[in-house]
Amino acid sequence: MKKDVANAIGGGRRGMPRLHADMDKRLCISVTELAAMLGLSRNNTYDLVNQKQLPTIRIGKMILIPKVVIEEMLKK
Repeated sequence: MKKDVANAIGGGRRGMPRLHADMDKRLCISVTELAAMLGLSRNNTYDLVNQKQLPTIRIGKMILIPKVVIEEMLKK
């Protein structure tokens, strides 16, 4: 688990991740954060990414999901 996720508010190192207090200001979220927000397992969320059911931005090994895309998907 990423150090920044583990050091944020709530949750713990095992189980559900802690979510950042500044989540509203961010344009993208991590796969682990999305899993926690939607109540899905981390593995299931990575499966959705690998099946290209979630649009992602990859920066090196980091996978980010634009919040705008998630909001639009949830509106449908």
